[in-house]
Amino acid sequence: MRKLLLHPAAKPLVFVLCLLPLAWLVYATAADRLGANPAEALVRATGDWTLRALCLVLAVTPLRVMTSTPQLARYRRMLGLFVFFYGVLHLLSYAWFDMGFEVADIVRDILKRPFILVGSLALLLLMLLAATSFNRAIKALGAKRWQTLHRSIYGVAGLAVLHFFWMRAGKNDFGEVAIYALILAALLGWRLWNRWRKHKPAHGPAARVPASTRTH
Repeated sequence: MRKLLLHPAAKPLVFVLCLLPLAWLVYATAADRLGANPAEALVRATGDWTLRALCLVLAVTPLRVMTSTPQLARYRRMLGLFVFFYGVLHLLSYAWFDMGFEVADIVRDILKRPFILVGSLALLLLMLLAATSFNRAIKALGAKRWQTLHRSIYGVAGLAVLHFFWMRAGKNDFGEVAIYALILAALLGWRLWNRWRKHKPAHGPAARVPASTRTH
């Protein structure tokens, strides 16, 4: 598996796989297979794929650590950019099919409906993360500040679930929301547990004896 992840064709293959949902949506639109309300279907589908991509990118580090597969890290940036890509498609679908690209109406709608405002905030954070995801940005910001900035992906996850929750609240349909919330909570919970484990103070006699007095 590690050799396969390092194969020159692996990254292009993952890139193509990440584009398959878009390819399906384009085909379904052309073939009139999106149901009675294709506009709503496109808005929801792009939102769903944004959440799925977010779950996938947040799963990279736990999988890398638990399976001792550091090669997975080379896919994290690309997967993160696909989260932003599908988020932009979600916004464009709403702005085009729901609002007809009427900027004034879009602004009023964002300010009037909390779930759209929350989703817009999540996308703004994703835009900031996408713009600083390249090596030049890491050098400009410094590794520590860059890492602190990119931890805001946890905030994106929270805002995304809240956006989905409020959107479904009108129809009292929380089944899918609960699934995504549990997945993201498990992934973020693993990170908190892993950080606590790394910084957990040592216990036992050896931890209480000063290093200079221990025998070797």
